[in-house]
Amino acid sequence: MEEKTKATLDKQNGNDKDRISRILCESLIKATDTYQTPPQIIWVDNSTIATLGNFSASTGKAKAKKTFNVSALVAASLSNGKVLNYRASLPEGKRKILYVDTEQSRYHCHNVLERILKLAGLPTSIDNENLDFICLREYTPSVRIEVIDYALAQDQSYGLVIIDGIRDLLLDINNAGESVEVINKMMEWSSKYDLHIHCVLHQNKGDNNVRGHIGTEMNNKAETVLVITKSTTNPDISEVKAMHIREKEFKPFAFTVNEEGLPEIVEHTPEKEEGDKQPSRFTYQDLTAEQHNEALTAAFKEKPIKGFERMVEELTQAYADIGFKRGRSVIIKMLKYLINEQKLIVKRDNHYYFGYTPAEIDLFHEEE
Repeated sequence: MEEKTKATLDKQNGNDKDRISRILCESLIKATDTYQTPPQIIWVDNSTIATLGNFSASTGKAKAKKTFNVSALVAASLSNGKVLNYRASLPEGKRKILYVDTEQSRYHCHNVLERILKLAGLPTSIDNENLDFICLREYTPSVRIEVIDYALAQDQSYGLVIIDGIRDLLLDINNAGESVEVINKMMEWSSKYDLHIHCVLHQNKGDNNVRGHIGTEMNNKAETVLVITKSTTNPDISEVKAMHIREKEFKPFAFTVNEEGLPEIVEHTPEKEEGDKQPSRFTYQDLTAEQHNEALTAAFKEKPIKGFERMVEELTQAYADIGFKRGRSVIIKMLKYLINEQKLIVKRDNHYYFGYTPAEIDLFHEEE
């Protein structure tokens, strides 16, 4: 029995050595080797943002219209044409696109699918053979990875893969080990199957950093990272620019969503980075009613806020999230403005309320 066990172990060790030796030989780069330039498949203006064998990403805060932007990128790739400022050309044999959504319901996924087809100028009444759209919302991260892995192994004609919600391939977005494994999967898939992967990931609420360890790894390894931001002067406009790009940077562009629910290019002056000083004429009084409403709704979350300092903290964070990042003194002035002039916030018994009638305020105190 012992001799049989020893023989089995020796065989396993031999197989491991053979495997490592094979990997070493396959990984060796020689001066006499020749390699083709990775095929470029997607551009913005004359700047390459995607090549086969690599991966890229889009990021932005919630409600920045990241999925609208990705829809345009996919539509350009599906039609081998131009949508918004994206121009695409997938080579023969690599014309298929796999769109993986990990966040939305099937109803909303279907809306995105229809939007892509409309942008590409294709009928929405029939399935397109070059676009596979799968919804993995109800599955665990490990199952999602297995399904993607299986799909890519089954069909070698995919040239572009979209993973809308790469965060959902991990259990813990701040787990460094998990993050490295997922990024390694991106590199393995893109290289092994000679395709391009474009991922979507949120930014942190309080700053412009891509969320979690996965965001850090993505910034380090991605070919291009696009950032989509909502305009601080017009909430209906979203701006697209390169946060990181290996090629030359392209001129930022902006889009809005038209009455048909489709993104379209608009003329818009690119805004300064969040850390740059805003022009002195731009104040909280210049914000639109929609922007105030969005920030205050996020700050209150349907509950009163107790205490002045807590109120200032919540307003500072909520307004920074919509692009209006200001210091304590400005936020305090704005709080007075919202109470005294706009009547958007009600103060009573050291509690602050947004959008409630006096009777509803009394009801809150009764419940407390």
